[in-house]
Amino acid sequence: MTDRRGLWITLEGGDGAGKTTQANLLETWLSEAGRTVLRTREPGGSEVGQLIRDIVLHHRGDIAPRAEALLYAADRAHHVATVVRPALERGDVVIQDRYLDSSVAYQGAGRVLDADEIRNLSLWATEGALPDLTVLLDLDPQVARTRLDAADKPFDRLEAEKLEFHVRVRDAFLALADAESARFLVLDAAASPSEIADAVRTRVASLVTDR
Repeated sequence: MTDRRGLWITLEGGDGAGKTTQANLLETWLSEAGRTVLRTREPGGSEVGQLIRDIVLHHRGDIAPRAEALLYAADRAHHVATVVRPALERGDVVIQDRYLDSSVAYQGAGRVLDADEIRNLSLWATEGALPDLTVLLDLDPQVARTRLDAADKPFDRLEAEKLEFHVRVRDAFLALADAESARFLVLDAAASPSEIADAVRTRVASLVTDR
């Protein structure tokens, strides 16, 4: 792992799927191998993005679905331009919690908006930027809700949605992975964290050798 061309990895999945755990494990592994790692997230990966995150996740009251989608796209445009692209140009490995696939799943399927329009909006906002690898941690929404309940913390606006919403989100993620199988690595989030981490490392190692 000595070459310095950047690598962009996103983690996707429903709330409670274990994205943070896997991001931590992957960051440690890559750092120990000598790579410079940038951890980031959407929404909220920049100063502007944090302001948007507070609105979309913690605003008390309704936000019109299209307005919500536009807020996420605005965060994404600024985040890619000011955080992600500069890191990749430096040769860093970017490990990112959520990207446009979350918008397609949550605002498209979850809010019942047109999935293609949501995806195209994000692609326009980011000038077509797509990750090298997207790890989808797939988990039954009922199991995910049990995990969130056990965490004993307040739910944000999306976590608090009804089960039917999260079922639509899961189905949308799986459909995205099926449509772009070369970009996605789909893993059972009910497996042990170490098993998942091993599978992620195997896939990432094959990408790193190309850089």
